[in-house]
Amino acid sequence: MRTRTFALTAVTSAVCGAALLGPAALPATAGVPVPDTPPDTRVGPAPGEVEDPAVSAEELLAEVRSCRQISRGRYRTDANRSKATVPVCGTTDAVFWKADMDIDCDGRKTKACNTKSDPYFQPQTAFQTSRGTPLDSARLPFVVVPAPGRIWDYRKSGLTGGSVVAVIHKGQVRYAVIGDTGPAGIIGEGSYALAQELSIDPHPTTGGAASGVTYIAFKDSRISPIESRAKAERRGEALARAFVGRG
Repeated sequence: MRTRTFALTAVTSAVCGAALLGPAALPATAGVPVPDTPPDTRVGPAPGEVEDPAVSAEELLAEVRSCRQISRGRYRTDANRSKATVPVCGTTDAVFWKADMDIDCDGRKTKACNTKSDPYFQPQTAFQTSRGTPLDSARLPFVVVPAPGRIWDYRKSGLTGGSVVAVIHKGQVRYAVIGDTGPAGIIGEGSYALAQELSIDPHPTTGGAASGVTYIAFKDSRISPIESRAKAERRGEALARAFVGRG
C-alpha cells in the first residue's frame, strides 16, 4: 500500500444480496499461469444434504452497528484528507472498521499490476506466499491494514498476515486475508482482486470505492498457506456463522 492523493471513483452498480467469495472476473492477462496462487475451489454440500444459506451482509452488519473503539485515535482514509474519521472497533471475536477502498496493486508484477498501470507500484508485500514470494494483488483478494503505530497495532488484536477478513460492500460479502500493510495513519485499502470480487473498479489509480466498505477482521484466524482462496472462503464462512450466532 502507498499513500494516494487522487480522488476515487465510486462504483455505480453492484450485485444485491449476499454471496460467498467466488472466482474473480480476472483481468485479460490472468490466463498466465500463477504457480503461487492455486485456483479457487468450492466445497459444496454432501449428497442428500440441504445447503445452509451463506451468511448475509445484513447479518454481519447487524453485529457491527455500534462501535466499542479500541484504537487510540482515528484514521484518515486518504493522504489528502486532513480530518481523521475512522475508528477501529472491537468485539470479543473480531475488530472492524468502516471506510473506503483504495486499490493495492503491489506485489507480484503482472500485466494488471506494474509500474505502467500503477505509478506507485512496489514489487513486494508485507506478507509473502508459502514459497516466499510477494503476493499477487491481481489474483488474491487481500486487505491492507495500517502499519503498527500510535493509533493502533493490529498485532495486539490477534491479527497477522493470513488472518481472515469479511469485507462487505453494497450487499455483497467476500472473504479475504490480511496481505499487506500501509501508512500508519491511513486505513481502507484492498487488493485489485478483492475490488473485482466486490464489483468495485479495480484500477490502481482511478478505481476504488469512496465509502461504504466494512471490514471485519477475525481474531486468531490465520490460514496457511496465505494464498489459498479456498481456505479463506471456508474459514471465513465458518467464522462469520459463529459471529452472527449461527455457528
